[in-house]
Amino acid sequence: MNKSDVTLERMHSFVRVAERGSMSAVSRELGVGQSTITRHLRELEEAVGVSLLSRTTRRITMTEEGSRYYAKCVQILRLVEQAGQEVCSTCSAPAGAIRVSCPAALGVMQITRLMIEFQDQYPGIEVDLNLTDTQVDLVHAGVDVAIRMGRLTDSTMKLRSLGDSHRFLVAAPNYLDSHGRPDEPRDLSGMQGIRMSNVVGTDMLSLTGPDGREHRVPFGGRLRVDLGLAVREALLAGRGVAPAHHWLVDDLVAAGRLEPVLTDYSLPPVPVNMLIVPERADIARVRLLVEFLTERIATVPGIKRR
Repeated sequence: MNKSDVTLERMHSFVRVAERGSMSAVSRELGVGQSTITRHLRELEEAVGVSLLSRTTRRITMTEEGSRYYAKCVQILRLVEQAGQEVCSTCSAPAGAIRVSCPAALGVMQITRLMIEFQDQYPGIEVDLNLTDTQVDLVHAGVDVAIRMGRLTDSTMKLRSLGDSHRFLVAAPNYLDSHGRPDEPRDLSGMQGIRMSNVVGTDMLSLTGPDGREHRVPFGGRLRVDLGLAVREALLAGRGVAPAHHWLVDDLVAAGRLEPVLTDYSLPPVPVNMLIVPERADIARVRLLVEFLTERIATVPGIKRR
């Protein structure tokens, strides 16, 4: 093996292809042609003397040797980046790219402004903000940090709690004028509910009364959507009642375009967490973003630390 052929550039291309399972995706990510990625992989395999990736028409997977080599490459690349940061920590500002994944509605309404504020503070850091309500695989999507709402099941990522997002029931005044204003939870059974189709259990509402007693009431309706921003629009159109996060609708309530209902009753809050890819957690710019979001999330309406 010619050791000089094992370059960091080729190693990085291999790691990203192994993680994302797509040479075209990595070529777009790194801003080079797919032929360059193909050449990097071929030259690296020739240098180490074994096949690192198994290629089919549908997918790319690591060989057994590739899996062992991948683990060592990740360690080496992380040490190289950390070493560079430590050397330059006293002579330059943080720089580099961070890819962040966030639920679409939260991202549009709140997180985008925080990312702009973060870049104003650290102008050398590039942010790629991916807004989606789909639970993406962080490693394969090349994501460094993800903001997630709801209960988490992924135990392979580092987790940082941001707090709980509080919700309340709202509807448009014209809908309530036509259908009446509910006085107690059971009154909701005769009203149209706007529900999320990608959230489990939206056909039942759990409300806690002023006496601390829980009320579970059926919650139906003709409209279901899979995006929080669509709930906002449906509410404005007078399509019914919906449980909504404060950060999603507080501006509309303040303007009188939506009206809280059953204000003596509360809905269970929704956990908000950050997931951080372990191999990226010690990178300076990622640490800066994590600390920034942990502090600035308090500016998002309705999100409170536990």
